[in-house]
Amino acid sequence: MSSLLVDNIGELVTNGVGEGPLGIRRKAAVLIEEGRVAWVGPAAYAPAADRRIDAGGAAVLPGFVDSHAHLVFAGDRAAEFAARMAGERYTGGGIRTTVGATRAATDDELRATVRRLRGEALRQGTTTIEIKSGYGLNVADEARSLRIATETSSETTFLGAHVVPPEYADRPDDYVGLVCGPMLAAAAPYAKWIDVFCERGAFDVDHARAILACGQAAGLGVRLHANQLGPGPGVQLGVELGAASVDHCTHLSDADIDALAGTAHSDGSGTSTVATLLPGAEFSTRSPYPDARRLLDAGVTVALATDCNPGSSYTSSMPFCIALAVREMRMTPAEALWAATAGGARALRRDDVGVLIPGARADLVVLDAPSYLHLAYRPGVPLIHQVIRNGVPQ
Repeated sequence: MSSLLVDNIGELVTNGVGEGPLGIRRKAAVLIEEGRVAWVGPAAYAPAADRRIDAGGAAVLPGFVDSHAHLVFAGDRAAEFAARMAGERYTGGGIRTTVGATRAATDDELRATVRRLRGEALRQGTTTIEIKSGYGLNVADEARSLRIATETSSETTFLGAHVVPPEYADRPDDYVGLVCGPMLAAAAPYAKWIDVFCERGAFDVDHARAILACGQAAGLGVRLHANQLGPGPGVQLGVELGAASVDHCTHLSDADIDALAGTAHSDGSGTSTVATLLPGAEFSTRSPYPDARRLLDAGVTVALATDCNPGSSYTSSMPFCIALAVREMRMTPAEALWAATAGGARALRRDDVGVLIPGARADLVVLDAPSYLHLAYRPGVPLIHQVIRNGVPQ
């Protein structure tokens, strides 16, 4: 059995047992066997291993868990971004532009985009990433989007209910019937989750409830785009249906926060429905940022994700999102890092990633910095020195 020792770690973030909420250990080492963490402890007592990586006194963290990304698409919307920076308001309408380009693309063209963006994310420390469909919006293109996504990630989400496509603009009920029927049947073999954009201009609460219920009946877990463009019923619908995560959460009422807090586990380990915040979208649309402080102070579990997509958040960088969360959303550096690792894992209902404890998947990031604090302290600087995924240096 091959083993790898990551040694001479100055600051190890475990999200487990250790100092503070991040479970920090100093002067530490991690032993990896068969792609899993086998031992964590003081470097002075590290066991022998077949291979050794010297971290040089730098900080080591769990790989980032990006629990919300849209990587299967064609084309770009740079002109739309420029128009927003010149003052135009974001409405979500540009999604239909990407739908046209995606439908026209070949499988190989879509596959190349997914692999390019997945590679970008990996180089920036993301070792687990969720991938949504949502730019096909017909039976064949939704199914092929998810089939291509499964080549890269086991965390795939059917988002046939992204927007109503142009050919159904005057028949939204018929489109919901298509999503719940032939489209779901074609997509479900390639999907773990189902998602709906519950927002004005997309799907109302009744349509969203019907679609998500059909997904649940097909064995898919529930996720939900909610309360991005304004107040609405999405968050409370997500809680009602036991969603793993409600995402965006930009415009929340006290009742929304109370509903999320009401999903708390009895052991005090957080909430079963996670609020996933996507600050890259606010950055790219000049919209108000979510108030993470209100959620955290209410005891809601918070995750951070990139929302990587060609229209409203074309970034694959979790370090960038951490810096935004600290600067703009009133999160501490420790809270932001936890949300980008263990929080993302909770949003995917995973306990084998986002942590560095015995038995977890051996996904590690070695920083070119002495502390995780540098992720927010030095925004825009490429601080990811080395990535280890499934115990394999990348």
